[in-house]
Amino acid sequence: MVWRLIPLLLLLAWTASMCSARARVDLLNVCMDAKHHKAKPGPEDKLHGQCTPWKEKACCSVSTSQELHKDTSLLYNFTWEHCGKMEPACKRHFIQDNCLYECSPNLGPWIQEVNQSWRKERFLHVPLCKEDCQQWWEDCHTSYTCKSNWQRGWNWTSGINKCPAGTTCRTFETYFPTPAALCEGLWSKSYQASNYSRGSGRCIQMWFDPAQGNPNEEVARFYAMAMSAGALPQGVEPLLLSLALMLQFGLLG
Repeated sequence: MVWRLIPLLLLLAWTASMCSARARVDLLNVCMDAKHHKAKPGPEDKLHGQCTPWKEKACCSVSTSQELHKDTSLLYNFTWEHCGKMEPACKRHFIQDNCLYECSPNLGPWIQEVNQSWRKERFLHVPLCKEDCQQWWEDCHTSYTCKSNWQRGWNWTSGINKCPAGTTCRTFETYFPTPAALCEGLWSKSYQASNYSRGSGRCIQMWFDPAQGNPNEEVARFYAMAMSAGALPQGVEPLLLSLALMLQFGLLG
């Protein structure tokens, strides 16, 4: 009788792997479940300023893109200039970073569930192309900040982010001694400093010319397919192991 259940085990394994592959494909062209994201990506012909590269397929609205260009955005009451005026060249990178976060539909392979009041999902360890990370650091290393992680630990008593007690405003280079320290530490590992270059198809570009197409589509597709070839979904392996043990001891016979 036991041998008759072997096809059942094989069927379960096959079904699990198909579910896994289907879930990975669903990671393409998706929006995060977060405060200002649209439910699905779609065209936004009038996206503002540095958010325009995503106008063909965007997770952000026009009003969101406009707010992202303000020194203190009403979206999160967050100011980059908590230590005085930020250099314009530096500020451009933060605007572009926010546009990528709010507008990109190509971050699905790195989306993770979170339990936060203002979002249910975030992205983690997105491989940022080395030129984007390097240029961000070079344009910002002489601007000033007081923290090496901007995602938490601020003083919000005034309604906007202020430096917490005991911190000192120093150059970015003090808090972020390398490009990797900036890109990886700034938003709690949202990005990973990649060794891949733009155009490699293996790293996400924060900057790109929309006239040449969106290179991040290929990158998301590559990582989604790589994940589909990986392990079974979480929770399936224990089920199959339990069935195997029950077969061994004859509990299903």
